Amino acid sequence: MPYTTHEIKRIEKKWQKFWDENKTFKAVISNQKPKYYVLEMFPYPSGKIHMGHVRNYTIVDVISRFKMMQGFNVMHPMGYDAFGQPAENAAIKRKIDPGEWTYSCIAQMRDELKQMGFSYDWGRELATCDPQYYKWNQWIFIKMFERGLAYKKASAVNWCSSCETTLANEEVVNDACWRCKTPVIQKDLEQWYLKITDYSERLLNDLKVLDKWPARVIAMQENWIGKSYGVDIYFKEKETGARIDVFTTRADTIFGATYVVLAPEHPLVDKLIKGNKDEKHIRAFIEEIKSTSKSDRISGGLKKKGIFTGRFAINPVNKEAVPIWIADYVLMEYGTGAIMAVPTHDERDFLFAKEHNLPKRIVIQDPKRPDLKVEDMTEAYIDEGNLINSLQFNGLNNTKAIEEIGKWMEKTGIGKISVHWRLRDWLISRQRYWGTPIPIVYCDKCGIVPVPEKDLPVELPKNIKITGEGGSPLNHVKDFVNVKCPKCGKTARRETDTMATFFDSSWYFLRYCSAKNDKEVFNKEEAGYWMPVDQYIGGIEHAILHLLYSRFFTKFFKDLGLIKFDEPFTRLLTQGMVLKDGEVMSKSRGNTVDPDTIIEHYGSDSLRLFILFAAPPEDQLEWNDNAIDGSWRFLNRIWNLAENCYKKDAGTNLPKDMDTHDKELERMRNVTIKKVTEDLSDGLKFNTAISSVMILVNAIDKYKFSDDNSYKQAVLNDAITSAVLLLAPFTPHLCEELWQMMGKNDKTISFVSWPKFDENAIKQDLMQVVVQVNGKLRGKFDVACEITEEALKEIILKDSKIQEYLQGKTLRKLIYVPGKLINLVV
Repeated sequence: MPYTTHEIKRIEKKWQKFWDENKTFKAVISNQKPKYYVLEMFPYPSGKIHMGHVRNYTIVDVISRFKMMQGFNVMHPMGYDAFGQPAENAAIKRKIDPGEWTYSCIAQMRDELKQMGFSYDWGRELATCDPQYYKWNQWIFIKMFERGLAYKKASAVNWCSSCETTLANEEVVNDACWRCKTPVIQKDLEQWYLKITDYSERLLNDLKVLDKWPARVIAMQENWIGKSYGVDIYFKEKETGARIDVFTTRADTIFGATYVVLAPEHPLVDKLIKGNKDEKHIRAFIEEIKSTSKSDRISGGLKKKGIFTGRFAINPVNKEAVPIWIADYVLMEYGTGAIMAVPTHDERDFLFAKEHNLPKRIVIQDPKRPDLKVEDMTEAYIDEGNLINSLQFNGLNNTKAIEEIGKWMEKTGIGKISVHWRLRDWLISRQRYWGTPIPIVYCDKCGIVPVPEKDLPVELPKNIKITGEGGSPLNHVKDFVNVKCPKCGKTARRETDTMATFFDSSWYFLRYCSAKNDKEVFNKEEAGYWMPVDQYIGGIEHAILHLLYSRFFTKFFKDLGLIKFDEPFTRLLTQGMVLKDGEVMSKSRGNTVDPDTIIEHYGSDSLRLFILFAAPPEDQLEWNDNAIDGSWRFLNRIWNLAENCYKKDAGTNLPKDMDTHDKELERMRNVTIKKVTEDLSDGLKFNTAISSVMILVNAIDKYKFSDDNSYKQAVLNDAITSAVLLLAPFTPHLCEELWQMMGKNDKTISFVSWPKFDENAIKQDLMQVVVQVNGKLRGKFDVACEITEEALKEIILKDSKIQEYLQGKTLRKLIYVPGKLINLVV
């Protein structure tokens, strides 16, 4: 029976039903096998899966199935990152409840995932919008609140006017909301924050143990945490003596500071500009800058804006009065919100000073241009040199001066050696409905009161009007807002902000360990067995936010005594995107390929094989319509080998006396097992692993013998059996069917032992040496692998055909590449 579309559908439905009914992939704690927890970043349930999903989840599924066959106790769960603005927007558009929309999308997505044959333990399925999940979000928040890690403060925040919600800095992409692309403005609001900064040192130091993470991701985390060593220098406003702390990592340039710049949000700004004749103009400038996104303000490409306050600051090292400016490129989030500007030795300061005609002074001498004057400079000098115009530090190398001047400032009381971090506390408040309600009650008598644990979860009210306007819809639900104070029993009001969805995804991997546990956030014993995740896979776009927050939550849980490890993910892979016509697949570009269409014609195994074979997992993958057809044709070859060439009666017991052809096929079988095992174990090189199986199949096709030769049939059977086993993680439906067709007794191939290779069988008795004369091919010789160079030389030079090319000529040189070729230069 050929491997037709009809047969593919029958086989795939058959085995999907078998896995589902038999709960084949149910994970249970066992001390008989080593555990392996493999996980993909869970999806937002948009309904239909796309090719990005297919690629990500197929990669993870191959690892899961490979580890099962290697004898590991594998847990491979699936769930849905189900809260967030898209569901709210869909609800507004379709005039339905966000929950109704979300659960319908989950149902559709579940069906599509099942038709791909993924090896999920569906008994651990979860959705973050389920009250039994977000109950524990609220429990975690309360535990953080009790320990001072969750707090409320007023501050300027990123505001999306379209979504009518706040955004974390990381959610602002190219000055716009990461979801709806609306330009982001600044707005003052009271918001809830998590004190992730308390964990800065641990988050940075523990990156050192993540040696199985991509170096690129480690660098991104290090840069985001951003530990800087430097000096807080105490400038003073000339008239009032108000102290302006300036943080710098370049204390060596302090004598070249010719102006000070404050962030528009700096607390001193209001006092400094009050009464200034240009106060109205300055305030208008400040409001303009506040409406500009922070990413725009710090980007290197745009012209920097600034305005003079009319005030001066005293430089503490030389008592000079320098002008105080306000500029867009200084942010309160970094350092102290104030900088000293040294135009001659910082390119940004140089351009700003040039634009606004501000003074400059050289304090580091360019050794190649010792007579360089300020007026001749076309750019800042940022390399090493000796100090000049720096009083007692003149002549000192500037790198050494950084430390010396810092110590001198601290000793004289004009500064302090300090450490600053780029990382800021995490804003989690959102003004929307479809998220976890923050479990806080406000009482006029008792103040801020957390909801008692016995009253959790605080559930979202049902069937409310959502318009997308006027802030949080919860504000307008009286029955939700108006409550009794848990402490005093008097009238109080409930918090109406909901949590950022990154809160939900910062611990879901722990919840999977005991997903149906309604008594605790997760079971300590089960988490202790399964965690940490052995292999985690997802997009590079989550390299900062999701991974950083997950690491923070893990350390918090350790502090609570719930777990004993520090990091949630041992090994990380960031897979590349799927492209078509050179661009990322997107509905807006009209270049998407529907997985359903491919599966309908070719089956999910052909799609799986193509998507794994087309490119290494970390690289981008270019969709190719012809290549999917090639994957299907290859699976047809496997089908035909098993159906027509495998003979059940012959078995797989290899004969002792094998001829050259037998040994070569047996060698290829062992070479392939070794190569595929190494490719799946070390670098997750799925494309080269599949290529190796294809080479083995070619060798099987070439292996010929008479029909009545039973021992040669055993050699062939062994090779076909190995090919099917090696393909099982990649194309599970087909291989399950072939395994049954071949008369194997196992109910499923999923737990059949992964084939082992024999190093002795890999060794070749003979090798082929190519002979060239002056670089041209003149012969091929099959010789013993252990032959010496002298013996090989003798055989070749005595060969009659080679002698024809040497006749009448002088052999000048013999070049031998061991095991490959000999080149005779005449």
